[in-house]
Amino acid sequence: MRHKLPRRKPPVVHTDRPPVALRNSHIVARVASDNVVRVGQAPAGLQDIYHRLLTMSWVQFLIVSSAVYVLANLLFAAAYFVQPGSIMNARPGSYWDAFFFSVETFATVGYGVLSPATDYANWVMTLETFVGLVTVAATTGMVFARISRPTARVKFASVAVVAMHEGQPTLMIRMGNERRSQIVDATVTMAILRSRTTPEGRFTRRFEDLKLIRAKTPIFAISFTAMHVVDQHSPLFGMSPADLQAGEIELLVTVTGLEETLGQTVHARASYVAAEILIGRRYVDIFGLTDDGRRGIDYSKFDLSEPDINM
Repeated sequence: MRHKLPRRKPPVVHTDRPPVALRNSHIVARVASDNVVRVGQAPAGLQDIYHRLLTMSWVQFLIVSSAVYVLANLLFAAAYFVQPGSIMNARPGSYWDAFFFSVETFATVGYGVLSPATDYANWVMTLETFVGLVTVAATTGMVFARISRPTARVKFASVAVVAMHEGQPTLMIRMGNERRSQIVDATVTMAILRSRTTPEGRFTRRFEDLKLIRAKTPIFAISFTAMHVVDQHSPLFGMSPADLQAGEIELLVTVTGLEETLGQTVHARASYVAAEILIGRRYVDIFGLTDDGRRGIDYSKFDLSEPDINM
């Protein structure tokens, strides 16, 4: 059960140093629960409602859309119900006849049984028709935007590992394309977010880019492992797990490319805090052959790692 933040007593954010309990939390969220608590920010209100409707889950979107639809019809039905006899052929005193007439008007169905009987009802019907047209157009546009929005189904390993590769300790992050279509001209970037204290005593968090052995691949079809050599030129050189914790290191990786089926640019990202960067371990091999001699990939082992005997 999740606990809601109290409304009258918001949490205190210490700007000099983050609380110890939060040092293993993700600044760059992997899931919704990783988001940083925002204190003192003015509510967006209706200014960002379009973005909220696009980013919420389909279940939430359908619930909100249904609630707005039902509420609008309930309100217009009440407006018709205010004047008795405003709807021709409606049963006297029947609110539900007014409601279903509102539904017909809102959706511009018009079965022809119920119709406005007074000037008042005609004005209400005119307003409701306009509201219905705008609402249907907006909802249709948002549904189309949600369906047509390009997304990449890229699976990231749950942990990053540091293992020996060609005689050098190498930071690795394994990625997998979960679609059968390919990502063309994929570009991968990797960086760390590090906490530092300036000579003036000011606490800061800065990004530092990590150079990859290979940052681009012509085709991202099945799996790709981003690798960064931890040598004397690396910001991670000489760091132990304790140093990663003390520096509040967060590792970020992004992949961008052209989805061949959609013909549009897609992207995906992941982040790893210090506890999710395992030194001296390597990923378990996921490629092999099936019984009938075909090449295969075992996604059930995608997140698994094992000790690296070479470190």
